[in-house]
Amino acid sequence: MKKLMTLLFVGLISLTVNAQEKVAKIEFKETTIDYGTIEKGANGLRTFEFTNTGDAPLIISKVSSSCGCTVPKKPEKPIMPGEKGEIEVKYDTNRVMPIRKTITVLSNADTPTVSLKIKGNVIDPSKTSVLAKKEKSVMEK
Repeated sequence: MKKLMTLLFVGLISLTVNAQEKVAKIEFKETTIDYGTIEKGANGLRTFEFTNTGDAPLIISKVSSSCGCTVPKKPEKPIMPGEKGEIEVKYDTNRVMPIRKTITVLSNADTPTVSLKIKGNVIDPSKTSVLAKKEKSVMEK
């Protein structure tokens, strides 16, 4: 009886170890997207590309942004091992200001939380800077 219990215990441990070896891994092509300087109302859609480099299906459960001006869209289906996927991010470019936002990705990967960043600057070309309108000084005339 003692040998049977030992054999069952060893079998259960080895089964558990084998089950834990298969894990999804998420690897992003880039974790920061720089919009650069863009004009108000420009296309604010950008895409983060990633690959499941693990050996189990990758399931992205939630993608959220640090504010309502950035709307991320996650893949709905699992990403199989070796396959590529995308997370679309749309920034509201009607807001004239510098862009510094974080997108948080939650998944079943070995690193369950990944932070992505977008940055840039939205300008309004119809409004010129006070410095750009600087007139010649008395000395230059």
